[in-house]
Amino acid sequence: MKKILLCLFCFSLFSPFILAHKDIVQNDYQYFLLEPDIITNYIKTGKRIGFVRISVELMVNSKIDYALLKQHEPLIRDKIITIFGEQSETDIKSSAERERIRAQCLEDVNSLLFAETGRKPIKELIFTKYLYQ
Repeated sequence: MKKILLCLFCFSLFSPFILAHKDIVQNDYQYFLLEPDIITNYIKTGKRIGFVRISVELMVNSKIDYALLKQHEPLIRDKIITIFGEQSETDIKSSAERERIRAQCLEDVNSLLFAETGRKPIKELIFTKYLYQ
């Protein structure tokens, strides 16, 4: 009887950890890197051309979403290039505006993918490289 009670006590102690591990396994987060880096122009006053070079990683929740991004990579790249092409020099150089641009890219790319596939697969969009001139 003591052994049974001891086993039940041990199981009750470790069951939250076992259930938490099950939740972790279900979320298969992956990062999709858009390769090569995106290099595009932005609106700049004067005679010189301004350009930005960014490296973009997209976080998804599953292998299915990862495959979806791989299939629609040209559309994703085009949408991000279009968004950056509409920005002014002050927007590109401001760190606060950079966050707004990142959020706009996330929202617009997810909307585009929703129109194409009926899913919003991207959980997060990250600029891992952000160079401007």
